[in-house]
Amino acid sequence: MKLRVMGVAVLCIILMLNVIFTQYMVHQYYYENYTNTLIFGGLNIFLFPAAIYVYKKTINAKA
Repeated sequence: MKLRVMGVAVLCIILMLNVIFTQYMVHQYYYENYTNTLIFGGLNIFLFPAAIYVYKKTINAKA
């Protein structure tokens, strides 16, 4: 089973964005900017199904 390089790169980018959004969300929560906290929490929730979609497309791709 061989993964395509582009799919793995996109998954790495999504993981990096997840880490950045989570860090920024915690930072904003600490400084009581709750609107920004909710925005970045929502972006984190949006990235999860996107990562599953990319993963399934990468696994099912014919190399």
